[in-house]
Amino acid sequence: MAIADPVMNIEEEEEVVAAAAGEEEEAEVVAAAAGEEEDTGAEVAPIVRLEEVAVPTGEEDEDVLLDLKAKLYRFDKDGNQWKERGTGSVKLLKHKVTGKVRLVMRQSKTLKICANHLVIATTKMQEHVGNEKSCVWHATDFSDGELKEELFCIRFGSIENCKIFREKVEEIAESLSNEEEKEESKEASSAADLLDNLTVSETKTEEKSTVSEPKETKEAESKEEKSST
Repeated sequence: MAIADPVMNIEEEEEVVAAAAGEEEEAEVVAAAAGEEEDTGAEVAPIVRLEEVAVPTGEEDEDVLLDLKAKLYRFDKDGNQWKERGTGSVKLLKHKVTGKVRLVMRQSKTLKICANHLVIATTKMQEHVGNEKSCVWHATDFSDGELKEELFCIRFGSIENCKIFREKVEEIAESLSNEEEKEESKEASSAADLLDNLTVSETKTEEKSTVSEPKETKEAESKEEKSST
């Protein structure tokens, strides 16, 4: 029975291991080459170059006084129920030139306007019965492209935000009311001054006519004397 030579076995194993290692190295080289071909690092220029376009919102000439997230409802008189107008951002915007303040609300996804009206002296916020996170108010709204009397209800995520919103609107309305009262007071004062001036001028005219009356009487008497002679 032949006995296997251990030296020969070791040499054969080394040759097998070396061959296997060579095949692995060759596979790694091929894979690396393939990877280099796939990712060359070159930048491919787009066929069509899109440029950023500024889309006007109509709010460019206004300063933001308040910006809060909320959900808006309007009262449907025909159906006698509240209908949702949208969820989004409600803003109070003050015009940089005129100083007028308007309430604007847009839906968060479509940016569609769901409320757009001026805050005036008679604007009054009331807490919605049974919900401290909501308040209601009447307004002449223009969100649908025409002026319409609407009853709105807005709901915030917290009582604090609702309070901030209500107090800010009431502050603006009160300020406008005070300005209107001042203007009315000025107009009344101007009218009174004008009336006083008219009275004084009329009095002076009467005095002049009274002073000139004796002279005219003397001239008439002298004419009568001459005619008699």
